[in-house]
Amino acid sequence: MSNIDQDLNYREIICKAVCGKGRKFSQSTHTITPSHRPTSILGSWIINHSYKASRCSDDTVEVEGNYDISIWYAYNNNTKTEVVTETVGYKDSIVLSTRDEHATGKDLEVSARCIQAPNTLEATISPNGGRVVIQCEREFTCDVIGETKVCVYVNPDGALDDWEEKDWDYGLDDQDVDDIDQFFMGELDE
Repeated sequence: MSNIDQDLNYREIICKAVCGKGRKFSQSTHTITPSHRPTSILGSWIINHSYKASRCSDDTVEVEGNYDISIWYAYNNNTKTEVVTETVGYKDSIVLSTRDEHATGKDLEVSARCIQAPNTLEATISPNGGRVVIQCEREFTCDVIGETKVCVYVNPDGALDDWEEKDWDYGLDDQDVDDIDQFFMGELDE
């Protein structure tokens, strides 16, 4: 069989696929100034989280979002309480740890997913006593989806006549399937 004949046994298929993946864990610190000088912190929480993702460069995705931080605090020597809420914004730049260098086309879609919603780690009264310092954390994964080429083998004899009789057992048992790491693409450390 000549090289030309062998080349005719393969086809390049252009399809949409994940062409890049990234993941980032972030911590941030925010300072909120309540209307009264706090005596103690009684609680803190984050609500109303929203975000959007966009592609910054060939190897970076930016996630921009905001959320409301609410602080329940006591003041006037722990005799009164109040809740203060402030909306804060953030920008996380996520480096793509996996990229397909052969992706074609310029119309790439970006998909980001928040795998750890923003939450407060600690809320403390600042040293000057008039502000509350909040430490927060969050984590995102992102996928860049675009056109890429897949090369497939084409049977030169056409369709298999014995398709239904073909033995498709590849010798895998349940233990082999359980040992497969289904997250091998998304668990890379930065």
